[in-house]
Amino acid sequence: MFLQSGLDELGNHIIHLDWHLTSNHMLLTIVIPTVEENINSVKRSIIKGSKEEKSFIKEVIASFRSLNTSNLSNIPSLEKIIGDFADIVAESYEKYTKNINITKHSKSLWDRNCSSALEKYRNMKNLKNWKLFCHTVKNTKRSFFDSKIQEIANKKQEPWELMNWVNKQRLSAIKMFKYNGLPCLEINDL
Repeated sequence: MFLQSGLDELGNHIIHLDWHLTSNHMLLTIVIPTVEENINSVKRSIIKGSKEEKSFIKEVIASFRSLNTSNLSNIPSLEKIIGDFADIVAESYEKYTKNINITKHSKSLWDRNCSSALEKYRNMKNLKNWKLFCHTVKNTKRSFFDSKIQEIANKKQEPWELMNWVNKQRLSAIKMFKYNGLPCLEINDL
């Protein structure tokens, strides 16, 4: 193997002279340092079921009702109404959304209850609040995955659609009957 001279990144190589066994080739190991890069992306979002979502919907409906749609006799007037509606939705969305950082650790099941339980633990830092936080996350996970299973089952209404989602389970090849802790190998043993 040839290494370019002057490369500090690839300068960490070791030739193992005593690892060759019966071969005349020597093993070479190279340590290449890597930097863990965490790319975060940010998006604007409204939490489902929150009061912000309800306010956003109310404001959009009220603004849509206030639009003057009585003079829709030609295409330019229709395009103007559509543009006005798009502006109303964009302004309301900007008003009621917040920036959310999406990282490799983000979970789609996380909700407001999990956030409040975590905040409570961070403020108090006691075991009781930690257990409450863990219990809240566990219940949230359970309800999230139960709803996902129901969604998949109701979408196709075929039980085998769930198999790829929950992964296949290996069944035991043999079941053995036991009586008083001893296996029943013969009919007479039963």
